[in-house]
Amino acid sequence: MIFKMKSIRSLFLVLVLSLYLFLGIGKNPSLAGTTPKTGSIFEKIITTSSNESVNLASGIDHFLTSMPSGYYTISSIDTLKKALTNPQTLLIDVREKSEYQSGHIPSAINIPLRTLSQNLDQIPRDRPVILSCSTGYRSAMGVTTLHLVGYENVKGFPASFMGWKNAGEAIAKS
Repeated sequence: MIFKMKSIRSLFLVLVLSLYLFLGIGKNPSLAGTTPKTGSIFEKIITTSSNESVNLASGIDHFLTSMPSGYYTISSIDTLKKALTNPQTLLIDVREKSEYQSGHIPSAINIPLRTLSQNLDQIPRDRPVILSCSTGYRSAMGVTTLHLVGYENVKGFPASFMGWKNAGEAIAKS
């Protein structure tokens, strides 16, 4: 049963990530909105009791139909700038160290995506957190991953570094 649950969770994660990327969430103004207060996606959708069968299709349907508008995104550079005026907001660049060092959004710290789970102690649960990367792909994976492990305060910036740079905004190097 444990192997089956891990397989179902992996499949669900792939489906959510694919949907997130396919829809281009964050780039579509009709998807703007607020983030609901929810726990881990799996706390709400999948019951792990050995006596109950998991209905993956209805679980995915429930998740997709209850997905909030603006699914955990900061949709524009102006919205990001406004969010960063709050000193409590933490901007995390999930690109690789060499990418980050060649240029990043000022005030961003670097935690590469593939090391995210080893660095959860650096990601607060009680402050706003925004993830950024080069084009939005890795930040989407990071947001989904953090939500799956129970973070409720994480959003992505789909325009990411390339959108920031192309808009002529200030770039920091380290």
